[in-house]
Amino acid sequence: MKLIKESHACVRLEKDGRTLVIDPGVFSEEDAAVGADVVLVTHEHPDHFDEGRLRAGLEANPAAELWTLRSVAERVSAAFPGRVHTVGEGDAFTAAGFDVQVHGQLHAVIHPDIPRITNVGYFVDGSVFHPGDALTLPGQPVDTLMVPVMAPWNKVAEVIDYLREVGPRRAIDIHDVLLTDLARPVYDRMLGPDGPGVGGTEHMRLVTGQSIEL
Repeated sequence: MKLIKESHACVRLEKDGRTLVIDPGVFSEEDAAVGADVVLVTHEHPDHFDEGRLRAGLEANPAAELWTLRSVAERVSAAFPGRVHTVGEGDAFTAAGFDVQVHGQLHAVIHPDIPRITNVGYFVDGSVFHPGDALTLPGQPVDTLMVPVMAPWNKVAEVIDYLREVGPRRAIDIHDVLLTDLARPVYDRMLGPDGPGVGGTEHMRLVTGQSIEL
């Protein structure tokens, strides 16, 4: 399986000629969902769900399907009958040859005065876990963790503790568009082998469009 990093929280997975895209939002490329056979959306915030980008992907491939939580599904299901599926924690499904498990319930706390919304994470092929906007523990071994490194709701100490708890073989940065070029080496050092310690996890930062074979 090939993993391609799109901008911010968007990730593209390719396997056996099929493509799965997670979280095509406003900070990702205009065509982020184009070419997808399956689209997964973790929650309704615009940096993870942009209706225009999502529609472009579903319209480009009449067989493409969307799997997401209710708040997103309600906004697009009428336009794509039979192609939009609502999921929640504990669900599991197979789409376009990808096996997907759903973990998590709520978005991380931004501030106590801001109501929490629903957020789910996706564990793909027992290998890649994308938590969306939460530090969800999938409760099973993870090979590749997409780790949200910079958001209004987190701090680096929480990210380090999350990596320690999940203990993935590899961690790849997402949710990183707000990081300046000056900040990126700081985060690389904190999350890397010279940082405060995240066990044997390999930390990686991919530039937009860069890919790795899993």
